Amino acid sequence: KGNLDVLIAACDTFRAGAVEQLRTHSRCLQVPLFERGYGKDAAAIAREALATARQEGRDVVLIDTAGRMQDNEPLMRSLAKLVAMNSPDMILFVGEALVGNDAVDQLKKFNQALVDLTALGGRPPRTVDGIILTKFDTVDDKVGAALSMVYITGQPVVFVGTGQKYPNLKKLNGSSVHKAHTVAS
Repeated sequence: KGNLDVLIAACDTFRAGAVEQLRTHSRCLQVPLFERGYGKDAAAIAREALATARQEGRDVVLIDTAGRMQDNEPLMRSLAKLVAMNSPDMILFVGEALVGNDAVDQLKKFNQALVDLTALGGRPPRTVDGIILTKFDTVDDKVGAALSMVYITGQPVVFVGTGQKYPNLKKLNGSSVHKAHTVAS
């Protein structure tokens, strides 16, 4: 959407089936996929994808990385390396709205690990620039976790997933959340 020329970079080289799953989505969305297979350095793949996108005149590169457990230091170091090598314009945290305050804790730890690990070597630290919450349609009036996530990071919820189809990824409509919360109270 939005008339942008997008390239998706498959940088989850860890999870079995991740590249195939992304290939299926990119075909359905008719968006080209940059992939190099499994067991490769995600930061190097991202760098190569960015160079390819520049060469092809693309507007946006979406870099799909492996899911991260904020307490898993090797995975977080890998993400910090990807960020340091590629200086992304935006880092989005994707979490499930369904898990409530656990998502808040995940985001806090994830953001702190990102700050700690990207600041190595005298570089300025990076933090999450925005939040995507999946399964937002399952939380009803319980939006407290989403509000807490925005409060602790100072960053917006940019998209919410409200179903299984591509059109169900939507910009968060604050007034409808407020209305639902007011009616439920």
